[in-house]
Amino acid sequence: MKKTVVIGFIGSVLDYVGKGSQRWEKWRPTVGLCQQEDLIVHRLELLHDERSQFLAHRVGADIETISPETEVRLNCITLKDPWDFEEVYALLHDFARSYPFRPDEEDYLIHITTGSHVAQICWFLLTEARYLPARLVQTSPPRRKETPNGVGTYAIIDLDLSRYHKIATRFAQEQQATVSFLKSGIATRNPQFNGMIEQIERVAGRSRAPMLLIGPTGAGKSFLAKRVYELKRNRHQLTGRFVEVNCATLRGDSAMSTLFGHVKGAFTGAQTDRAGLLKSADGGLLFLDEIGELGLDEQAMLLKAIEEKTFFPFGSDKEVTSDFQLIAGTHRDLRRWVAEGKFREDLYARINLWTYEIPGLAARHQDIEPNLDFELERFASEQGERVRFHAEAKRQYLGFATSADALWTGNFRELSASVTRMATLAESGRITDAVVNEEISRLRQTWQLAAPADELDSLLGEAAETLDQFDRMQLQAVIRVCRQSKTLSEAGRWLFNVSRLEKDKPNDADRLRKYLAKFGLSWQALQNI
Repeated sequence: MKKTVVIGFIGSVLDYVGKGSQRWEKWRPTVGLCQQEDLIVHRLELLHDERSQFLAHRVGADIETISPETEVRLNCITLKDPWDFEEVYALLHDFARSYPFRPDEEDYLIHITTGSHVAQICWFLLTEARYLPARLVQTSPPRRKETPNGVGTYAIIDLDLSRYHKIATRFAQEQQATVSFLKSGIATRNPQFNGMIEQIERVAGRSRAPMLLIGPTGAGKSFLAKRVYELKRNRHQLTGRFVEVNCATLRGDSAMSTLFGHVKGAFTGAQTDRAGLLKSADGGLLFLDEIGELGLDEQAMLLKAIEEKTFFPFGSDKEVTSDFQLIAGTHRDLRRWVAEGKFREDLYARINLWTYEIPGLAARHQDIEPNLDFELERFASEQGERVRFHAEAKRQYLGFATSADALWTGNFRELSASVTRMATLAESGRITDAVVNEEISRLRQTWQLAAPADELDSLLGEAAETLDQFDRMQLQAVIRVCRQSKTLSEAGRWLFNVSRLEKDKPNDADRLRKYLAKFGLSWQALQNI
């Protein structure tokens, strides 16, 4: 059984109630703590200064009388001003660092009833930070003044709030509310996405470190970044603006000027000073979408700004400061770009602390139906007209939208546009089969014209130019299925769904692997797109 050790200050006022026998008739917190029937104090570490030395010896002697099992250790300290926070904290911090704690053998309590208010605050901070492996104990005088001997009561406070049911329940409710806030406007049934949002909520509330959001254009990176900003602003963690910039639009001198500002005459056309977006984000959140498109010079300056909170405006020899939180977005594989020398390794390491992959719509089939309802509600709100699907028309649209033929290259923006078109063409507030058929044809044509040839070019290089159009279209379809499947076997079963039935032991994964190998591709390479 562990021994109980109490650490606390002598109460120069509360523990002093006279020199005679009347001291036993009044409540003294330090003595009363050692008189509790259900708490055995095996050792009391009593802190006092020279001015309270006599009182400390008197209290120690009284405790030995009423609690002989308690060992009283007097610790004389040098404290010039008990109301000086810096002095008191430093003193108690040094005490905590030098004390031979043995938490496996002893249970520690910090007595916070005695001592100045400053001392109580310092005890709390040191305990919360785990410099003191202890819980807090608070003593109270008896409720009825006529109670003989004035033992009073005590309460132990554990700073692990999860141990308190009502508090833990409240925190769980607040966390769920903030998760719902982050997801507001994002209709999803995807468990992986929900889990990611829950972690982002925890990180956003506890960290100012950069975040990296990876996902295709239109997947919701900008929307989520804005939600994180609003959440942190509501918690008073940010006071500045939300500043967003698409780095793909920045080129040459304008990139430097837009991000870091410039001084008058820095380049042709620079007729006045410009603060730049990093300065504008001081105290707030800077969202750099498509950060992979920044040039290497801009990347170097951005790294300095993140780490040192200072940077030089273009053409200036005087540093400016800006303390902002960064969220970066990209659709690129930055690891690959680092290997190819297109992205600085040190900057990638700095922004890769909290990285979240936001899947595109094609990888979130279960989210298409709730987003249909969400988009129709938005249409009703904006246009003042409520539109609904015919049951069969909705089944037809969902069947196509969740099939391998649906590329959703524009992700949620494209789905929103699709619903808006159908709602606009609907007669009498109903989206019919005819409207759905027309929309499906429009989407097919759009995706055929915008086939991901650039993706094949990036995968195959010059070899892509040697492919017949037949092979290109077939390979693009195979790649699309592979990217929507969780495993090679799952993709193989989908692609060879008929021919596999003729085989006694179909090896779909091996067939697909050999097909990809004909083009110099692998399953892993497709997952890294």
